[in-house]
Amino acid sequence: MTDFDRRRHRFPESKFFDDLTVGDSFYIPSRTVTDANFAAFQTVSGDNHPIHYDIEYCRERGHPAPLAHGFQVLCFTAAGAGTFAHVIGDSLIAFIEQSSKFLKPVYPGDTLYPELTITNLTPQRTTGVVTVAVTVHNQTNELVLSGEQKYLLRKRAA
Repeated sequence: MTDFDRRRHRFPESKFFDDLTVGDSFYIPSRTVTDANFAAFQTVSGDNHPIHYDIEYCRERGHPAPLAHGFQVLCFTAAGAGTFAHVIGDSLIAFIEQSSKFLKPVYPGDTLYPELTITNLTPQRTTGVVTVAVTVHNQTNELVLSGEQKYLLRKRAA
């Protein structure tokens, strides 16, 4: 019989700043956004603009359906939604910066494909800043969101 240690119950083994490489990509599972997602986000955000829930209002403005809120689309890029947060597990100090551009509308029924790719590693004395490019494509391969996120990570102990 082996001794169980809950601190080793991790997937996968944590990487530190020094273990990462520019170009490493982390896929986030695809999701089809539904009317229920829209309603839940509207409730959480408190955003009650009719562009997000009134079909006739949207049609009058040339949209076939309500538009997802930009922040709703951005939420699909959360590091914890994919493997990245698990990969950096014990080395993560903080999520320190985020920027994004909303490039195309997202409607109920669209399937989103988020991805994070390391674009820069800025070493510091005992830590480092990891910059990741964030992209979200839809089911027709259109880029609907692009952006950048930065994370502060520990370096591996010497």
